[in-house]
Amino acid sequence: MDNRRPNRVGGAIKEEISRLLLREIKDPRIGFVTITRVKVSKDLRVVKVFFSVLGDQSVRADSLTGLNSAKGFVRRELGRRLRLRYVPDIVFSFDPSLEHMSRLAELIHQINEEEKLEDEKGR
Repeated sequence: MDNRRPNRVGGAIKEEISRLLLREIKDPRIGFVTITRVKVSKDLRVVKVFFSVLGDQSVRADSLTGLNSAKGFVRRELGRRLRLRYVPDIVFSFDPSLEHMSRLAELIHQINEEEKLEDEKGR
């Protein structure tokens, strides 16, 4: 089966969920959440929405709880806005990739600073 349709639907779902989070979902448990990617099953029945959030483990857990409680509203709005034959079941999942990238950038910066200090001492 061709992957273009699930990819297109996934892109549209990512856009709409991002809009909903920005403008319409006012749950205080949901922190500064960013939708990082969306994976849609080949039959378009299940969508896995990956998110990232600034903060520690408790902020992540609160955001996941808030997103799961808003799942019905999100599904209803997706069905209304995207006019899909079947509105997919949504599964929210935390995406740690942004934290990993931030940690790598921090380590690279630290190494560069150490090399700069060594160069200055060697002069």
